[in-house]
Amino acid sequence: MSQEPLNIALPDSLKDYLFERVSQGVCNSPSEYIVQLIRADQKHKVLEDLETLALEGIESGDAGEMTDEEWTALNRSITQPQLPRSEP
Repeated sequence: MSQEPLNIALPDSLKDYLFERVSQGVCNSPSEYIVQLIRADQKHKVLEDLETLALEGIESGDAGEMTDEEWTALNRSITQPQLPRSEP
């Protein structure tokens, strides 16, 4: 995975909090902490999207009977969710 430097400006209060969390051992560096936050946000987005799809399905009316192939695909999507991939 290619990593490119990124400069960000933070208010002193956020910068202090960031360095406090690193010193508490939450992660090894400020960069690692930011990466963890972004990954957590990606997971949160996936869950939001899933909730939206579930609500759309509920509101779409009566469902027909599912085939074995549809159950298999559903189980696969639950056990192996596709998170957004980072760019190379």
